[in-house]
Amino acid sequence: MTEPAGIGGPSKHGPGGILGDLRNGRIQGEDARIRAASDALEGTFYQELFKAMRESVPESGLVDGGAGEDAFTALLDQHLADVQATRSQGGIGQALYRYFTGGKGEGS
Repeated sequence: MTEPAGIGGPSKHGPGGILGDLRNGRIQGEDARIRAASDALEGTFYQELFKAMRESVPESGLVDGGAGEDAFTALLDQHLADVQATRSQGGIGQALYRYFTGGKGEGS
């Protein structure tokens, strides 16, 4: 899976994203699994944030994309949330990672 141009190069996770890689055993080692789980939780936070932000914008009623637009928007938000979570420095994911590794992991 690759990211659109301008967002930042190819994604390091498979089609199922971070959680899919965790479930399928593609991420090996306790440290890497904790990092991936922390990034996944941060991605979920960003996804809910994007969803709430979109709901706060009133619809004009001029053009309605219907269910197709809703599905595309949800997928776009999920992708952007995953990208943001894996590139975030010092965010929620980093704090969780430090907590679960006792501050001894990489990037602490």
